[in-house]
Amino acid sequence: MTAELVRGQNHPLDRTRVEIRITAGGPVIAGVTLGDDQGRLSGADAVAHPGAPCRAGVEVPRQAASEHRVAVDLDAVADAVHRVSVLLALPATVSSLSGFGAAAAPRVAVTGLDGTPLTEYTITGLGAETAVVAVELYRRQGAWKVRAVGQGYADGLAAMLRDQGLPQAAELAAEIEEAVGLGHARAVPSPVAAGRAEQPTAAPPAPDAPAPAPGGDRVDYRHPRRRTAPAPSPAAAPEGPGTPEAPDGPQTPVPGDAAGWSMDERLYNQIWGMFEDLARSVAAYRSACSFAESRLEQELDQALADPRNRLGSAADAARAAARDRHAALVTQARAALDRDLAQLTAESEVVEPALPPAFARWDSPVWQSHHAPQEPPMAVRLGDLHLPEVLDLRIPMVVRLPLERGLWIDSGPSSYAWQADPGREYGRRELGSALTEGPPDEAVLGRLALDTAVAVAARLLAAHPVGDFALQVIDPGGTAAPALAPLLETGALREPPAPGAQGVARTLEALIRRVDLVQMAVRNRAADSLPPDVDTAQQLLIVHDFPHGFDDRAVNQLRYLADEGPAVGVHLLIVADRAQSQEYGPVLDPLWRSLLRLTPVPDAHLADPWVGHAWTYEPALAPQGSPIVRQVLTRLAQARPAGRH
Repeated sequence: MTAELVRGQNHPLDRTRVEIRITAGGPVIAGVTLGDDQGRLSGADAVAHPGAPCRAGVEVPRQAASEHRVAVDLDAVADAVHRVSVLLALPATVSSLSGFGAAAAPRVAVTGLDGTPLTEYTITGLGAETAVVAVELYRRQGAWKVRAVGQGYADGLAAMLRDQGLPQAAELAAEIEEAVGLGHARAVPSPVAAGRAEQPTAAPPAPDAPAPAPGGDRVDYRHPRRRTAPAPSPAAAPEGPGTPEAPDGPQTPVPGDAAGWSMDERLYNQIWGMFEDLARSVAAYRSACSFAESRLEQELDQALADPRNRLGSAADAARAAARDRHAALVTQARAALDRDLAQLTAESEVVEPALPPAFARWDSPVWQSHHAPQEPPMAVRLGDLHLPEVLDLRIPMVVRLPLERGLWIDSGPSSYAWQADPGREYGRRELGSALTEGPPDEAVLGRLALDTAVAVAARLLAAHPVGDFALQVIDPGGTAAPALAPLLETGALREPPAPGAQGVARTLEALIRRVDLVQMAVRNRAADSLPPDVDTAQQLLIVHDFPHGFDDRAVNQLRYLADEGPAVGVHLLIVADRAQSQEYGPVLDPLWRSLLRLTPVPDAHLADPWVGHAWTYEPALAPQGSPIVRQVLTRLAQARPAGRH
């Protein structure tokens, strides 16, 4: 089955000999660069282009055309090559296009040698760019994957090659143009149907991006999904490193400097670009510190290897020198990290105030003037993420909508790291006066977990047009009433949750009926034939105190909603202590694994899938004592038409 990729998405390759087939709206130059694990080029011989079409493991066409086939044998590339990037450029000598945006979007397909399609990618969102990195094949832990990149360059081929670290980029770009001109580029006419156009979607963080080298190289802020911010003019900038003349220097951060069709999409991509930059920078720092430690151990072992040298001034001097070198390496690594953090912090300071309500913290001024939107958002903020090396830099945790998986807010104290580290402080801002010297007790955690669920529900309601999102609550014991008061009093929750096992059964059966009817309507293309009592608004089911009040049948119904609901607009949010459901044994294991676990207090339980950092998650709660959530819900109630819930 062919994988249709969007910008930033990757897909594993099950073979090493592939063909890359390119279709464009006019004649383009196709080339390939062979980069190291940082994407840097060793020299001009690491570029396959019409003037030099054959490199080790790669062969590209010799002319510009609207259709190309590029042959790649990944087993034949050098061991130092970790990224095989496919480049497209508009030839100045042949093309009359001013940019890729003036023609149909280029489409790239990675196929087997027999033409079997493996992945496809339509490069949308291009405008004045005259060169673009289309896709890259990259090596990760001995396996190869393909990633849709789509990074465009308005300054053309030379800027693209320079961005990959090629000093003689301008000379090589001129050589490529000359080769195309001499070949008189036999342009192939554009096909009548180049494939369906793809609506751009924001890219999640690249799950398998290679980790930086131990040397702690600085973060490359020219992110594949982020456009570089405009640098100040040479007259206004001081001379020295980091000025516009230094292409690798820090750039002036601006909000929305990522690729995207709307400001929200650009901010979304920028946030996850910052997340990836921070992950890579910290990975470089940790790797450099690990290298310094191993080197210190080796040097100390060497100094003590000869028994005759273990005593005396010579041994003391050798040990002191080894420790000095270790300290210098760590200091150098920290300086590189601090430099990257300064740039990321500056970027965060301009991005955070520019975020729309769906992405913003509850203490952001944007909520004070919030009104019900006309369109649903593309994503929503569920909290913040940070790493222990950088406690002051928070990256918003923004997830795409509609939610593809349910949420689980863990209310159980047995799951948190403080049991192994009782002296650690958690959540002083969230817990406020409830914070004690030790970890919060079960009652405090339960209250915070439910407050977190209400904050998530309020944000989802506020981010959607009035009537497009509805709430259902299961609370068999009736203990959630105080936390649900803002939802009930403002009409966001139509009626109090029905108590007991009967209330559980009635709510689940109604939602399952909705899921089944909508599924049938979608399959038969008969959405207009739904019964009038079926609420077509998206539904968020909050389950409090699970599994209290659930029998075996209700548990199976809940699992059904978790599996089938998201595709037809029914989303699950469970507030529960997993340990309390152990009586069901392995029956519920698939349910827990399918949910995204959130915590009501900061906890280091989320790991990025490519570097493997343990990120500390902090919930998106309103400041203690703030009425902002109730104010937002009240405005939504005022905007709701009379008689409509």
